[in-house]
Formats: sequence, structure tokens, C-alpha cells
Amino acid sequence: MNEPVNKALLPAGMSDALPPDAAFEADTLDDLLLSFAGHGYQQVKPPLIEFEEGLLAGVGTAVSAQTFRLMDPISQRMMGVRADMTPQVARIAASRLKKAPRPLRLSYAGQVLRIKGSQLRPERQFSQVGAELIGVTEPAADAEVIVMAANALTKIGVSNLSIDLGIPTLVPAICRELDISEEVEGKLRLALDRKDAAEVAALANDLGADGCKILSALLAAAGPAHKTIDVLNALDLGDHAAQERHALIEVISLIEAADSDLTLTVDPVENRGFEYHSGVTFTFFVRGVRGELGTGGRYVANTGNGHEEPSTGFTLFMDTVLRALPEYIPQARIFMPWGTGREAAEKLRAEGWAAVSGLVAVENDEAEAKRLLCTHLFTENGIVEL
Repeated sequence: MNEPVNKALLPAGMSDALPPDAAFEADTLDDLLLSFAGHGYQQVKPPLIEFEEGLLAGVGTAVSAQTFRLMDPISQRMMGVRADMTPQVARIAASRLKKAPRPLRLSYAGQVLRIKGSQLRPERQFSQVGAELIGVTEPAADAEVIVMAANALTKIGVSNLSIDLGIPTLVPAICRELDISEEVEGKLRLALDRKDAAEVAALANDLGADGCKILSALLAAAGPAHKTIDVLNALDLGDHAAQERHALIEVISLIEAADSDLTLTVDPVENRGFEYHSGVTFTFFVRGVRGELGTGGRYVANTGNGHEEPSTGFTLFMDTVLRALPEYIPQARIFMPWGTGREAAEKLRAEGWAAVSGLVAVENDEAEAKRLLCTHLFTENGIVEL
């Protein structure tokens, strides 16, 4: 015998946002976008679904494995549901805003859908909000988006924020200068991702004495920014790797000049999640909060049609951001008994109240106000707190 279907059951990684959580997210999104707008970032709104060949081209290939696909019944072409909004912003910049002056500052917010969640983020559908600075190579651009995001998070109430910076192009540059084979580089990359110093040391014959010393030092250098910089400056690197090191140090210097109170750490071998990035990367964390609040970094905005632009930007994950904020205080609700003049309710709404009008006369207005989860009651003698 078939069990009855529970129609309220949702797929794994999906959830309903109920009051007051839905309002909490909406208010926080608005505050973040307003903060970005104050820096000149103009909002764009790409569609939830696009044709597969456009959505997954260029930087979009990085999220191909996480993208839901479906057939468009009208055009009979394959479409994808966005798993990340950055590729869409890159497409807009390269097409609809191709002739707009550079640097181009764009912000965005919306829902994304992924095939599966991760251990730190089991949610498969969640809101993203972020910003992209397109068409500029200067380190000042990287510093601008990092400081802007950090200050916006602090402004909405996030405390104990730390920023972990990386340079995922550094290790590949060292490997090229040491003439390390792709096979050995793959083993090295796996060992570094696992933070396995013993495995790095086991590759000494392939890396050479100097290479093993440099890469082991990089692995051990993760920590507070100035400690890591001291280690990096002491390494004898080739020209290309030295340029990558200089780029990271310059961005850190600009961040500290803009906001010396920010907590900065560096992991010079971190690569996971930054596969398509071409320069300095960063992740926002809060102590005691599961998952990262957001990630970002420098990349080449490539839409797959030959158009490329140097870019940097970030994405904040609203589910984690909300967990890092103080308890939400919903809008005060006041019950307006049946027969109360419309003018009184409109006046209270203009003052910031949620004025809930009674639709029928009841015997006990106070009991009705409490039943409707109101915090106050409007009476002839004034407002009564319940």
C-alpha cells in the first residue's frame, strides 16, 4: 500500500522562509545594496534562467557541475538555472554595458540554486548579494571591494569579522619556475589543500631541495597578515612568483591604509573555491559562525566569446550573514480595532508601525490583538503596550 505523500515536504537543501526571517533577510539585503550604492555601485538584475551556452561560458564553467539544466519548451534549447550570479554580471558588462565607461561598478542580489550543498553549507537554494568592479587592474580596486564589503557587514551589525586573503596564482608560478611536471604539481596541490606538511616533504625528490623549502615555508606561513608577509619576503622567488607576492602585499597595504581596524589573515597556498581567480582572493569569516560569509577576488571577466576584462568582486551568502547578526527585532505591530478611522492607522504607518486593522467587531480587543501577534493596542485613550 502506498504511503500518502506529504505535500509540505521539501527537497533536501530547500526551506521556507517564514516570518520574521523573510523580512529579516529582505531588510538586510536592502541595507547592503544601499551601502554599495553609496560607493557608486549600480544594481543589475539578471534572469534566474539562461540558455546553457551563455550561462556556462567563460567564468561560468567554474559552476557547470553545480548547475541544474532543463529544456526550454519554446525554443527546444537547453537552459541552466544560475548557481552563481558573477558569470551573469560578466555577461551583462560584456554585452548590454559594453560601451559604458570603465571602471564599471555593478551590484546584484538574487536567489541561486545548486545541485548539492556542502558540509559547511547544506543549503542548495540561498540568496547572494555582491558587487563587481570591472575593467581595472590596479590593486586599489581589490582594496576597494574588500574594504567596502567589510564596512557594509560591520554597518549592519556583524562583529568579530576577519578577512582571510590568498593568492592562488602563487603556487602555480613557483611550479613553473621550478619546472615541475603537471603530475607532480597535481600531487603537490592535493597536499597543500589538505595542509599536509608531511606529504609536501615526501615530494622533495620531485620538487628539489629549494622547491621543497619554499613550498613547506608557504604552507607553514598561514596566519596573521604581517607574520605571513615576513615569511613571503624572506623567500627567494623567481620573477613571476615575486610579482604575485608583491600584488598580495600591496593590496594588504592599501586595505590597512583605508581601515586599520580590519583583522587580516593570509593563507598563501589556499586554492579551493578560487580555481578561476587570477590574483588576490579573500574570504569573510566570523568566529563561531558556521561557513564563510562571503568570498571574492580578482578574475578575468570572460564570457567565452573572446571578450575579456580584468575584474574583481565578491559575493556574500545571506544565509551565513544572517547567522552572524544580532537577533532581529521585527517591526512593532499595533492592532486597530474595528471602526477605528483610517487616518489614525495611516498616521501610525507613516511613523513606522505595522498597523493591523480589525475586520470585524470583537468582544475583547486586547485578546484579539494578542491572537494576531500584535505588540500594542490602539485605544481612544492612546496606545497600550501588551
